[in-house]
Amino acid sequence: MLRQFLSGILQGQQSGEGPAPQDLRASDDDRERVVAVLRDAVADGRLTLAEHEERVERVYGARTLGELAALTTDLLPEHLQPLRADGRPVMALFRSEQRDGRWVVPSRYSVTAVGSGVTLDLREALLQSSHITVQATVVGATLTLIVPEGVRVIMPASAVLAGKKNQVPVAAAPPDAPVIEITGMIMMGNVVAKSPKPPRRGWARRRKP
Repeated sequence: MLRQFLSGILQGQQSGEGPAPQDLRASDDDRERVVAVLRDAVADGRLTLAEHEERVERVYGARTLGELAALTTDLLPEHLQPLRADGRPVMALFRSEQRDGRWVVPSRYSVTAVGSGVTLDLREALLQSSHITVQATVVGATLTLIVPEGVRVIMPASAVLAGKKNQVPVAAAPPDAPVIEITGMIMMGNVVAKSPKPPRRGWARRRKP
């Protein structure tokens, strides 16, 4: 059974639905994220003033996320990039992986976790469609999803000696809310979906009369 289960590790590539992640339109906020990285790069000498000026000009002329992402690839390691628009699936084999910050979640997304942990933080992510299907292959590992308010999570994935915990409040999502659907199989592992914890409120001290 395990051999059959692992045979799908290299499958589950994203379908051709809609534009590719790098072809999605960039927002003003996306541009400002890239400008902030360029500002730091010229301040510490990684870019000359001329290079900085040329790249900033290209930032404000960029239409797509792919055009923006290309401007910082030589300045920061992958996990610190201000934008990730490649849409590549996650494959974590005995090592932890995390997707967070501003990244594009394709309509169909493949995640493989074997003997390790994978975290998908969607709080700042750009969902390519209102229904995202995450094809999960989890063996002896934990897949954790952190979703913002107003998103529903469903988990029809098969589980063998495994757990599925959906801690996302259903009441907080409207009927037309985006849906994250977890499919695939979990074997001897866990899938956990949760919302970020609200900030703690300090106790107000009562004044004595």
